[in-house]
Amino acid sequence: MSTLRVTAERLTIHEHPNADALELAQVGLYRAVVAKGAYRTGELALYIPEQAVLPAGLIEELGLTGKLAGGNADRVKAVRLRGELSQGIVCRPRALDGADLSAAAEAGEDFAGLLGITKWAPPIPTSMSGDVEAAPDLLPWVDIENLKRFPGVFEPGEPVVITEKLHGSCCLLTFHAATGEVQVSSKGIGAQGLALKEDERNLYWRAVRGHGVAEVAARLAERLGASRIGVFGEVFGEGVQDLAYGASARADRLGYAVFDVSAEIDGQVVWLDAADLLDGELPLVPRLWSGPYDERTVLELAEGRETVSGRGLHIREGVVVRPAVERYSFVLGGRAIAKAVGGAYLTRKGGTEYE
Repeated sequence: MSTLRVTAERLTIHEHPNADALELAQVGLYRAVVAKGAYRTGELALYIPEQAVLPAGLIEELGLTGKLAGGNADRVKAVRLRGELSQGIVCRPRALDGADLSAAAEAGEDFAGLLGITKWAPPIPTSMSGDVEAAPDLLPWVDIENLKRFPGVFEPGEPVVITEKLHGSCCLLTFHAATGEVQVSSKGIGAQGLALKEDERNLYWRAVRGHGVAEVAARLAERLGASRIGVFGEVFGEGVQDLAYGASARADRLGYAVFDVSAEIDGQVVWLDAADLLDGELPLVPRLWSGPYDERTVLELAEGRETVSGRGLHIREGVVVRPAVERYSFVLGGRAIAKAVGGAYLTRKGGTEYE
């Protein structure tokens, strides 16, 4: 899940192809449906992204009562309006009357706190929870920002690798070479500096044991001379999320695929290519394409059918893009990595979003 920020953005307005009274306001590569004439290209407005939870007063002010997602009808979610994908909300709340939106946009000011907007936290099923313990030395995963919000992460023509993004639950494993200790966690629990105590009923521990991930990490640590190894994989199947890829959380059919590796070498944590290091040792997320970066190629690959099962059983969630050579991104202020999520996935019915 990406970072929640509610910011002032300069808009580009496009015609809605199927509605005379509507237009499309573009922010980055996102487009949100707005009333025709409400905004002009070059004007500034607030952009509230998906997964934002709005307070009741703001929902009423924006005329969205009963129109948002979730049990309380208060969560921003992608929808199709007259056939066009609308992601996020473009607005000018009264609380910002008199505010210098140009200066706020330049500074990247975040208005979430002022407006009482919070980030949606998905529920945690029993099989994904458990007893926890402090794990300050756990190698953490990072939130991947959406390419549509930050289209300048990659330069046109830059060599990149595109992998399929799987709809499961993130499994973090840290192996400590000095002691042989293994820590296992989820993205949400790991972000709190916690690890899950070993339990044969727990989803993540079952995946780690079933694929011998700790043993692979130990061999990798020895090979690289690393003091810590982080192996990051996706656990998936029926009973985990609504997209199952032909796998199941029951019996021995639990799906698992590695998407990233990190290592602490000489006191510095570096990110490494999972395919270069673990191909043939652990299941890997499918690599869909590699070559010069092209925005259209990325967005096209984000759609379509999944390739994990080899049978195209259902829609694809999206893709993850990273440079062929790991690097820093000044656009993101951190690691250069981004995701693009398919419109069919975002607007599917009955989807689950456990973290």
